[in-house]
Amino acid sequence: MPHPCGAPRERGARALTGGRYRLGVDIGGTFTDVVLLGDDGALRRKKVLSTPDDYARGVVDGAVALLAESNVEPGLVDTVVHATTVASNAVLEGKGAKTALITTQGFRDVLEMRRLRIPVLYDLQYVKPAPLVPRRRRFEVPERMGPKGDVRVALDEEAVKRVAGALADDGVEALAISMLHAYANPEHELRAAEIVRETVGDGLFITCSSDVLPEIREYERTSTAVVNAYLGPTVRGYLSSLLDALRGAGLTAPLQIMQSSGGIMSPEAAIERPALLLESGPAAGVVACAHLASQVAEDNMITLDMGGTTAKAALLENRRPVKTTEYEVGAGINLSSKLIKGGGYAIRLPFIDISEIGAGGGSLVSVDEFGITTVGPESAGADPGPVCYDLGGESPTLTDTFVSLGYVKPESIAGGAVKLNAAKAREALQEQVADPLGKPLLEAAYGVYELAIATMTRAVKAVTTYRGRDPRDFTLACFGGNGAVTGAAIARVLNIPRVLVPPAPGVFSAAGLLVSDIEHEFTRTPFLRGDAISAAALERDYDALEEQARVALVDEGFRAETITLSRSAEMRYSGQAYELSVAVKDDDIDVARMIADFNAEHERTYGHASDSDPVDVVSVKVLGRVEAARASALLTSDQGGRASGTRAAYFGEEHGVLETPVIGRGDLAGTTREGPLLIDEYDATCVVPPGCRASLDALGNIVIDVERSA
Repeated sequence: MPHPCGAPRERGARALTGGRYRLGVDIGGTFTDVVLLGDDGALRRKKVLSTPDDYARGVVDGAVALLAESNVEPGLVDTVVHATTVASNAVLEGKGAKTALITTQGFRDVLEMRRLRIPVLYDLQYVKPAPLVPRRRRFEVPERMGPKGDVRVALDEEAVKRVAGALADDGVEALAISMLHAYANPEHELRAAEIVRETVGDGLFITCSSDVLPEIREYERTSTAVVNAYLGPTVRGYLSSLLDALRGAGLTAPLQIMQSSGGIMSPEAAIERPALLLESGPAAGVVACAHLASQVAEDNMITLDMGGTTAKAALLENRRPVKTTEYEVGAGINLSSKLIKGGGYAIRLPFIDISEIGAGGGSLVSVDEFGITTVGPESAGADPGPVCYDLGGESPTLTDTFVSLGYVKPESIAGGAVKLNAAKAREALQEQVADPLGKPLLEAAYGVYELAIATMTRAVKAVTTYRGRDPRDFTLACFGGNGAVTGAAIARVLNIPRVLVPPAPGVFSAAGLLVSDIEHEFTRTPFLRGDAISAAALERDYDALEEQARVALVDEGFRAETITLSRSAEMRYSGQAYELSVAVKDDDIDVARMIADFNAEHERTYGHASDSDPVDVVSVKVLGRVEAARASALLTSDQGGRASGTRAAYFGEEHGVLETPVIGRGDLAGTTREGPLLIDEYDATCVVPPGCRASLDALGNIVIDVERSA
């Protein structure tokens, strides 16, 4: 009998074997990136335009084209790993399922009440986002659990049956069930789900809050359950369609899906918990940087991923991504998960902490009637795309600016797959930007470039200076189709001394899919206060969670001996509202050590700590992981081709137009070159401004030593 909440899991799914070829596919706002990794460590890559009308078509078309170019039969692919924007797009575009909510009597309006937070403090016209479930589809039923899991009011099963009938009559596609204190005892939620399923049938997608987030805070738990339910039918339909399309193309290898936390999971698990996919694509790039950091022995790194729609920044400390469980989806530009709240729908699940700005290659450039210039967040996307793509776009974009400044090769990109019309790009910028500003074309275009740099600098600050980290202590790793164009300029503004551009920067996120581990996280909320914290009580909870993790991963087809488990605890001072995460040693729980580690983390995060105040353990967590097969030199063996010639490029009033050498990555081998330089590659261009120096390290990464600003 399937679990009453969520989708049933397919048992015995085939595990990763690290065999002959692994295929990674990452959907972006403009391009879909496909990479193929063989046993020899060689990475093959392909960029195709995304297909927003049917993303699965672009995925399969790109995969089939790359396999054909590489002379690889589809049957030789052992694993397909995929990062998708389907979940985030469903929320941003309001195209999720018709969803209902069942909750405890008296808690119908928790989605309306939210938290007392708004993203713009002094905006009197601010309107909070409408709940994903309108009030008419939010139902109360009599029941009540206590915070320790004791039944205070029995579940009114007849009331649940009446609600189930209403759901059937209304044609509801998805249901969230979130009852008070279900984290302590899920009995009423599970029984309500059974009753609804008996009445409505198995076609209804059901999410129980106790399954997706068994933690305190009814708003966050309810919101997370609602988002998960809202996404369920959409993600289920997309993944089913994608699997059919892949099989139709002869790709019968098991499919794995990237999570927002940086781990990957099976399609069955993704269908059950689709909210874990909301930052699927951006997470892959950060995971790739973590792998890169270990190869180049860089402990601390800022990652900058600039694609066609957005620029995303994240932080690596001790070679590991900084993570958060405080996230909002649908909030537009996400400057910082911890600093800007109230603009979207709360989700309390593990995410790599990514700051996102609406500034990508496709970002629209405009000048209003007051002469104010803006770059993004609106984007031309893949259809019609930038003006220079010559596919019908009429509004200039940041890519058109790059082409006009001479930074990007004016004839074509993506190895010639996308032909460019540079004259049309210059014409659009002249008419819609330069003329309204009363400035020469190049001066106006460089102003747009500097505005974009300033915007992206905010994203980097959000993960560094806004959190007490000094960017001068980090290396900036730039990737994405446009990251290498802007990376050195951003580093100069923030006095970051060193920029790293990995091989294949334009498909780096897709390559990150191939070095991601299988991960599942499980949590409980024991809520132990002060003297009540005992090693024995914690051990019981951890043992139960570890068993859950083992069962889940074995069900996905992995051998028990390949599974590693790690423990953590969410802790706070008694009376505080929010927790900090602390790692817990697996072999022997030492409560005094946990408290000492919490005090150290509190000092590090907030600048102060107290050894005398009592500490609470709010929740405990276990992460189950199966390590992916990795090529030891992934992304670092290809030094790229060579090139020659020059291109006229504009570097601001100080330098003007310079006839700039155009080289290939391989031309940097064994030497250091002074800027300005333009390093053209298949999937990106690296701009080395005047005053900077570029070289190639032993692993094929471009290293830019940045001249510091005054």
